[in-house]
Amino acid sequence: MKRYMVLLLLLVQYNSYAQDHALYEKPPVFPKCDSLQITALQKCFDANVYALIYDNFKVPEHVIKENYKGEVVVIFEVDTAGVFKIIYIEAMYDTLKTEVKRVFSAFPKIQPATYNGRKTYKQYTLPIKIPLVDQTEGTQNLAKQNAISKQEQQAKAEFDSVNKSLKIFDNKAYGSQLNIPFIHSDYSRFDRNMNLVGTNSHTASKPLVYEDVSKYYDFKTEKEKLQKETDTWAGRKLWNEHLVQLQGTDYWFTIDPILDLEVGKDTDADFNSTYNNTRGVLVQGGLGKKFNFYSAVFESQGRFADYVNQYAESLKAFGPDPAIIPGRGIAKRFKTDSYDYPVAEAYLSYAPAKFLNIQFGHGKNFIGDGYRSLLLSDVASPHPFLKLNTTFWKIKYTNTWMWLKDVRPEVVADKAFLTKYIANHYLSWNVSKKLNIGLFESVLWTNSNNRGFDVNYLNPIIFYRAIEFETGQGAGNALLGASGKYKFNDNVNMYSQFILDEFSLSDIKGGEKSWKNKYGYQLGVKYYNAFKVENLLLQMEYNRVRPYTYSHNTIVLNYAHNNQSMAHLWGANFSETILIGRYHYKRWFADAKLIFGVRGLDYNNGTDNFSYGGDIYRNYNDRPFDTGVKVGQGLKTKIFNGNIQAGYLINPATNLKLFTDITVRNFNPEAETASTFKNNTVWFNFGIRTDLFNWYFDN
Repeated sequence: MKRYMVLLLLLVQYNSYAQDHALYEKPPVFPKCDSLQITALQKCFDANVYALIYDNFKVPEHVIKENYKGEVVVIFEVDTAGVFKIIYIEAMYDTLKTEVKRVFSAFPKIQPATYNGRKTYKQYTLPIKIPLVDQTEGTQNLAKQNAISKQEQQAKAEFDSVNKSLKIFDNKAYGSQLNIPFIHSDYSRFDRNMNLVGTNSHTASKPLVYEDVSKYYDFKTEKEKLQKETDTWAGRKLWNEHLVQLQGTDYWFTIDPILDLEVGKDTDADFNSTYNNTRGVLVQGGLGKKFNFYSAVFESQGRFADYVNQYAESLKAFGPDPAIIPGRGIAKRFKTDSYDYPVAEAYLSYAPAKFLNIQFGHGKNFIGDGYRSLLLSDVASPHPFLKLNTTFWKIKYTNTWMWLKDVRPEVVADKAFLTKYIANHYLSWNVSKKLNIGLFESVLWTNSNNRGFDVNYLNPIIFYRAIEFETGQGAGNALLGASGKYKFNDNVNMYSQFILDEFSLSDIKGGEKSWKNKYGYQLGVKYYNAFKVENLLLQMEYNRVRPYTYSHNTIVLNYAHNNQSMAHLWGANFSETILIGRYHYKRWFADAKLIFGVRGLDYNNGTDNFSYGGDIYRNYNDRPFDTGVKVGQGLKTKIFNGNIQAGYLINPATNLKLFTDITVRNFNPEAETASTFKNNTVWFNFGIRTDLFNWYFDN
């Protein structure tokens, strides 16, 4: 409001001069001018100002020695109390600006200007000639000069006013609507805080935003504990700060480089080494208190362990590109045996009300409290999404709409990938201090009959199963799910998930293990500060999914994107046990993971070409039998995957880490085929990485 009043007064003054309404306005008055007629007051004011400058201004020695000739332009005002205040100074030398400030600070307090009988402020523009001369006589009237150039004066002062609005950077991200990058090991740092008995937190719908987590975990304090003492700019940027960090009155942003530079050795591979070479840039920030943005661009080349390379090439899309890097995207050939895979992720996050957060972007989401998710996982490539998080009372309600691609040759039309859509909602309810229950519903459909994105599913509170039924048999694929979490105490909680793709009560009662009973479940437990060791997390998880879950009798309505599952990366027809340990001390961290699993794969050997329910991209019309269906049927394969990683957090602000890890993998099918064969891998790896997402190399 003050700005508008000032602007209004400026316009009033300008119009007064233009129309020569001198009877309404009186300029500021020095004591020496008090007895003069009103028509002579402005000239007297000008003369006194110039006299004070001429008598007190000292041109700096170095300016004199350099024989400088020019002028200093000063915009100043006399406020309603009669005090002189400098608004803007334009000068060749900073020392001249300093001298102007000194001289004006010694100006006496005088009678303020008046307009229509009321006190008002008055602005002037004053040129001071260098070398200094007596400008008392024969000078242009300051008031007229000011009236003519007021807009120019404001424009010339604008850039400096922006600089003056900058503040000390205090990382507004920690209380913002930005997502905390979803990395399992990093989330374990605050997982206990959010799961204390009595909290009203909701932890399943990820990524979580800083503002929600900051109620339970003090990011700023924890980061300050990790600060390194350094006096140099390079030291601060390496150990403690963002490369570029800027904060103003109602905005902030940071800019950081992205690095993932790794080198390793796969003992089972023919090539000499593995590597990953990622460079990129990350920009994030906020405008006001409710709007935030995030953008990350990655340019990468890499060659991974041989089993990862083979898996990436098995995901190959239609076209000349040889692979899809798991979790990242389509890759083109780089050199003879490596891949080039650019990736971009970005989103806008807005909170129009305290209870609502809206996000639109290109990235990944996750639902669950475990290492795996049977509802919605982050193992597939980034994709466009729209998400609404609504939190009130004891409830958090998450709606997510996603735009996905089926990239197989058999569904491509005019060399364009098939677009399909997912709409899901997940309701998390804290029943008590210890018990949380979640309900999940999802539907997937394609652009059949030019249907496009069906507006029926934009309704965030409708039941998707009913809409799917109304739009036609086979028009979509609906899944139902549930989750649960129980806190035994502050250090131990148990979590679970259940996914239901299709269900036949009569077949369940029949006890014949029908193929129609397509479901899966998860059971897990977390032990924080295990055995009274602070910051030690132990986790055990069991996942089991029956054959044909997530698949459909049509070729395209599977729960997948870019040839990767939108739930568990193994698809269906498997069981697995996972043991995880995580520990951190100051900037040091260590993680260990053991996975024991059994999968049922397809033979595809020309003799046995049946679908046994593990490949969710196959329809189940060519199944070998309708009953006696069990987990692990088909080509039974035992899998062991172990990984140990240790490292050092170089910069907490950017999450730059130095790490080394060892992966041991044993893949042991009961019989070997052209695409399935025994494999034993030991993969050593070392690198430096800006940690922003989860890598899943346990396929």
